[in-house]
Amino acid sequence: MALKFTLLFLPLLAHIVNTQQPATFDIGKYGGKPNANIHEALSSAWKEACAATTPSTVVVPKGTFLLNQLKLVGPCKAPIELQVQGTIIAPSDYTLLPDKNEEWITINYVDRLTISGGGIFDGQGKEAWTKNDCGKNPKCAKLPLNLSFNFITNSIIRDVTTKDSKNFHVNVIGCKNVTFQQFTVSAPGDSINTDGLHIAKSEGINVLDSVIKTGDDCISIGDGMKELHIERVICGPGHGISIGSLGKDVTEEDVTGIYVKNCTFIGTQNGIRVKTWPSAPAKLQITDLHYEDIIMDNVENPIVIDQEYCPWNQCKLDSPSLIKISKMSVKNIKGTSATPVAVSFVCSKTVPCENVEMGNIDLAYRGNQGPISTKCTNVKPTFVGKQNPPICANAAQSS
Repeated sequence: MALKFTLLFLPLLAHIVNTQQPATFDIGKYGGKPNANIHEALSSAWKEACAATTPSTVVVPKGTFLLNQLKLVGPCKAPIELQVQGTIIAPSDYTLLPDKNEEWITINYVDRLTISGGGIFDGQGKEAWTKNDCGKNPKCAKLPLNLSFNFITNSIIRDVTTKDSKNFHVNVIGCKNVTFQQFTVSAPGDSINTDGLHIAKSEGINVLDSVIKTGDDCISIGDGMKELHIERVICGPGHGISIGSLGKDVTEEDVTGIYVKNCTFIGTQNGIRVKTWPSAPAKLQITDLHYEDIIMDNVENPIVIDQEYCPWNQCKLDSPSLIKISKMSVKNIKGTSATPVAVSFVCSKTVPCENVEMGNIDLAYRGNQGPISTKCTNVKPTFVGKQNPPICANAAQSS
């Protein structure tokens, strides 16, 4: 695993360590002013920088700037950096976006991109959260994401903050060899559907040394994901790090190679979670999952495998999930559970979970709702080291 992880960084090092001094394209030179809409200035600076044949840096200086909507598109002729030093603010009313069906800031088809600078992307989502009824209404309004990355390769996003997005903070689709480092997500725990990072149909993605505080999944993993490494991430508030939900679309692709290590969950709804729909057509595989050295601090559901995921009663439970979960290891998990059921493995009756290894689990529950326990269905794990509480202690439950 160490060799594989190192190889993911080699393309990044090749463009980050560059002896050429980048040319600078400050939006101020293109008419960008504080407290004004910088769409035209930022678009013009990007267009010129992207056409440069040597490395370039687009700078949003310190200060507060307004931005109605923006799409930055490559390919660019050389490595390009977007250095955001100030705060960029979205309209609070999403209906004021020129294209209400698009995201707030979208970056597509760029190789060797860097986003840095210590700045903030403020989506001003508070007003939109009150209108979000997508959990109950399939025809709900489409709310914009803060940042959408599509088909980005060999790139790094570091030392910036996404704040109060109206929907997901970050969407990563069709990307390869991209690292988020010292990346911050900031939104209150009651913000609706504000996943920190949603990553799908991508390969070789790293989320490192980051803090994610939001109202939904800190990191949600969609279908088609290969080789995702999450290390030294602090999650909370939020709903944990989740694979899925998967299964509703017959065209969904396998998920493989998920590594979550040295992470901390603080007061979250879930810790590590996999969720798949019953009575759904997809038959994909979820395999090669590894969770290690994780601290749970007052987490409601520290470890959850839920193959009967059915929110708002949108499905039937009479047909088991067709998604196979296998080759999963859960090791060195310590801390406290906010509910008595600390570990829940509800696997599919049709395709039971296989090759599940659990070791050195040490979770405590200090509440008054009964003794700490585990729930296991259609799984027979192998064990190493300490098991507190005893995992799948009732053999009948595991059959």
